[in-house]
Amino acid sequence: MNKIEHIGIAVKSIAAANEIYTKLLGYQPYKTEAVASEGVQTSFFTCGDSKIELLEATHPDSPIAKFIDKRGEGVHHLAFSVTNIEAEMERLEKEGFVLLNSTPKRGADNKLVAFLHPKSSHGVLVELCQDIVE
Repeated sequence: MNKIEHIGIAVKSIAAANEIYTKLLGYQPYKTEAVASEGVQTSFFTCGDSKIELLEATHPDSPIAKFIDKRGEGVHHLAFSVTNIEAEMERLEKEGFVLLNSTPKRGADNKLVAFLHPKSSHGVLVELCQDIVE
């Protein structure tokens, strides 16, 4: 694990959340992006060496919609930057963590991503992120 890559925050309205975080941080998001495979619209703010990712559901069956229905808006996941996502997944599985993905998949912000089940990390959904080099 290299660093905290970002903190994901589930929101009902990305437009409203962008206004709040723009006021809070004093600057606009640097990127917005839809991730159809996850059913989300994302918005990214930098914060030092880390980022804040706002996530709005694009349909009622998406994981973010289900999260908000169950828990309300708020912190959804903690993401860590890794150099080799497949090696890190293998290491963590050997350490007893439960992976939600058997292989990495393409995520937002030009990353390969994989998730750890929250039950294996004290209720926190953990995301592993590796930059895609093209």
